[in-house]
Amino acid sequence: MHTDNLSAWTHDHVFDTGNALAERSTWVVMWITAAAMVVEITAGWWFNSMALLADGWHMSSHAFAIGVSALAYAAARRYAQDRRFAFGTWKIEILGGFASAIFLLGVAAMMVVGSIERIVSPQAIQYREAIAVAILGLAVNLVCALILGKAHHHGHDHHHGHGHPHGHGHDHPHHGHDHPHHDLNLKSAYLHVIADAATSVLAIVALVGGWIYGWSWLDPVMGIVGAVLVALWAKGLLVETGRVLLDREMDHPVVAEIREVVESGPQAGDTRITDLHVWRVGKEAYSCAIAVVTRDAALTPDAVRARLAVHEEIVHSTIEIHHHHGSREAPCGAGA
Repeated sequence: MHTDNLSAWTHDHVFDTGNALAERSTWVVMWITAAAMVVEITAGWWFNSMALLADGWHMSSHAFAIGVSALAYAAARRYAQDRRFAFGTWKIEILGGFASAIFLLGVAAMMVVGSIERIVSPQAIQYREAIAVAILGLAVNLVCALILGKAHHHGHDHHHGHGHPHGHGHDHPHHGHDHPHHDLNLKSAYLHVIADAATSVLAIVALVGGWIYGWSWLDPVMGIVGAVLVALWAKGLLVETGRVLLDREMDHPVVAEIREVVESGPQAGDTRITDLHVWRVGKEAYSCAIAVVTRDAALTPDAVRARLAVHEEIVHSTIEIHHHHGSREAPCGAGA
């Protein structure tokens, strides 16, 4: 067989085309955060202000983490056609989100340590200056949150369906079950911005309370409250990204839907799935490997793919068919 005749049966493995707006927005937010960091550190050094210096270095951690998210987008796009990645490069973005979540936990830990130090060894606070710094940080983060939020909503409003490279011309209606997923890399950058904004709000509340009522203890207490909030957000992101990286998808509704549509047929019990593996290869794209036992002599891998085609999210499938000609009970008793 000539290789030039195989084009109808081959396809690429770019299952997620990325998020160009999210990538641009993340780079913009990183540079805004880095610029604010440089301004605060420079002003803190020039005016000998510990408040400005501390906030500047704190902002540097967020700039670094957001930069990781931006680089993950760039790497996923750059290596999209690299054949060494068996199922595409989308998980580079997930790995970026996972790394960013770990960094967010580090930020929470530093906030706790700093707050405890201030409780054990109270220091005089220049309230007016500190409030001004917190308001500046909040303003920067609100601008960044608006930029990333716009990219997030745009991604949900304009998500594209996935083709079926194995369908070979079959036209099937969409099954009607949508399982939308967030862009976890964008979410990680967004959480860094929101976490910084939240800590700025808590700091403003604490500083105003200390300035007006003399409650100097309120500042470190709010720091601990903010750290707990940030840690909870980071934990949630770690769970979401870790689930994708470890291919823990077999409890997803799409798995039951695959079983339902593949085992359907003119005669109940004629076809049974004996082995099924499902994993994500894009935000809303899944790959599956299926072994089927059937009494239907006409059932072929293409026929199974035709059944799967009602689910737009199934973009790659490997199908193994075992034809069984024994008793009618045998397929029904097969294991899964």
